[in-house]
Amino acid sequence: MFSSRCLTSGLSRVLCATSHNTSSTRLIPAISSIAGKVATNDRSTVITSHTMPNQLPSGKLQLRYSHTDISVPSFDNYRRPANADANNSDTNPDGRRAFTYMMVAGGGIVGAHAAKNVVIDLVSTMSASADVLALAQIEVDLTTIPEGKSVAFKWRGKPLFIRHRTSTEIEREQSVNLDELRDREHDNDRVKDPSWLVLIGVCTHLGCVPIADAGDFGGYFCPCHGSHYDASGRIRKGPAPLNLEIPYYKFSSDTTLLVG
Repeated sequence: MFSSRCLTSGLSRVLCATSHNTSSTRLIPAISSIAGKVATNDRSTVITSHTMPNQLPSGKLQLRYSHTDISVPSFDNYRRPANADANNSDTNPDGRRAFTYMMVAGGGIVGAHAAKNVVIDLVSTMSASADVLALAQIEVDLTTIPEGKSVAFKWRGKPLFIRHRTSTEIEREQSVNLDELRDREHDNDRVKDPSWLVLIGVCTHLGCVPIADAGDFGGYFCPCHGSHYDASGRIRKGPAPLNLEIPYYKFSSDTTLLVG
C-alpha cells in the first residue's frame, strides 16, 4: 500500500488523495477531502450545469473588479452659466420649464402648419384640371338670341337649348292644365325669367336629341320614338316618361347667362 499527496500550489491546502492497492479485483474508489468534507467519487451523480455548483467548495472563491480605471468625463464646457455648479440644485427650474414648453409648443405649431400644407397639396392633385373646370361652366350672351328662336350649345358634352320665348308662348304654357300632364310641373317652376327657357336637349326616353321648334305642341320633337314636348320642355305626347331636364343656371347680368 502506498499513498501520495497532491502538491498542486492552488489546491494543496485543501485537497489530498489516497490510493490503495489490494489483491482483490474489486477497486476501492478514491476518497477526496475538500475543506474538511469527505466526498466519494459517486459515478451515479451526473455532472450537469445544475449539479456542478454543488460539487464546488462553499464560500467566495474570487472577487473581481473591472473598469475601475475609467474616469467620469467633465461636461463643464457644455453647461449654462446658471448650471455651472453641478452640486447646486437651485437653478430656477421654472424658467427652464417655461422655455421647454415654449419650444415644444412652437415645434407643434410649425409641424401642424407643415402637415396642413402637405394635405392641401395632396388633395389638390386629385381635383379637376384647368381644362375640365373651363368646361364646367358656359357663359351665353343673350343678345345674340332673337325672340321666338332656340339656340343649341355644347355644355359638358351635352346639347344645351336656350329659348327666347315670345309673350304668346309664355301665356300659352302658363295656362296649361296640370291634370293633362304626365310629369306635372308648372311653367313658373321651370324658369327663372319667363322670357328665357334653359334645357338640356336629351330626350328622357332613350337619350336622343330632340328637334327644336317642332312637334304637335310647338316646342321640341324627338323623331326617334315620337316624343312631343311643349315650349316649356314638358312631355305632352309619346313614350318619354319625364320632362326635359333643367340645369343649374343664373343671370350674371341682364344680358349674360351663366350655366353650371
